[in-house]
Amino acid sequence: MDGVTTTTAELAELAGLVARGGVAVLSGAGLSTESGIPDYRGPTGRSRRAEPMTYQKFVGSAEARRRYWARSHVGWRQIGDARPNAGHRAVAELERRGLLAGIVTQNVDGLHQAAGALRVIELHGGLDRVACLSCRERTSRAELERRLREANTGWAASGSINPDGDAVLTDAQVAGFRVVDCAGCGGLLKPDVVFFGENVPRPRVDECFAMVAGARALLVLGSSLKVRSGLRFVTRAAELGIPIAIVNQGPTGGDADAILTVDAPLGLTLSGLTAQLGEITRAG
Repeated sequence: MDGVTTTTAELAELAGLVARGGVAVLSGAGLSTESGIPDYRGPTGRSRRAEPMTYQKFVGSAEARRRYWARSHVGWRQIGDARPNAGHRAVAELERRGLLAGIVTQNVDGLHQAAGALRVIELHGGLDRVACLSCRERTSRAELERRLREANTGWAASGSINPDGDAVLTDAQVAGFRVVDCAGCGGLLKPDVVFFGENVPRPRVDECFAMVAGARALLVLGSSLKVRSGLRFVTRAAELGIPIAIVNQGPTGGDADAILTVDAPLGLTLSGLTAQLGEITRAG
């Protein structure tokens, strides 16, 4: 396997696994790189140029919040403008054909839903929503962006974008940026995502485990599985004897538990998968 294209044998084996239906999908950042969103560890990724924001820093420091929202305001342009790629569309097509038990995504970009997928569990939340830490009201990111633009007329900055949707900015660029609070109660606003130092809500984790446990197979797409957040679902599937297939560019932390690993671009491979499944259906 050359890591560039999917072989006929690999595609046939992958199609045979998915054709039985009941497949749980676990997706990671590698699925969204073809939409222009950088990955952490894949071949199109980059090392972080800034330390990630922790929940403790965010709630404990007004300056940390200013820095976060300035960086996120710039980065949102790329995340908000991103569109589903062939991989997202293929996953939505698999769901439409009734082959999926559901989708667990580690991504916060909303691209599965934008492609038409319906049963999606956002493990780490979504950047398209904002939550008030006081009254708990959730509002759209688009509305927050409108308010931030109004509060920062004349402010402009640019920087490289991290996978989690923030930009790398200097202290000088951040200076003068104005943060806005909840329009309803004046409380602190936070993106509706799980920060470092925060736990994924237990009911959400349990829902993901239940989806995996009830599946006939687990298909991992674009995740290096280097951290426990995603790897735990692969570990559970392996414990239950559920077959695991992984499509990712580069090795992953779950390769030893997989019956099939495909090192190839996600969009091309998944488009080929849907075409192969169509042939299987016609032959049947």
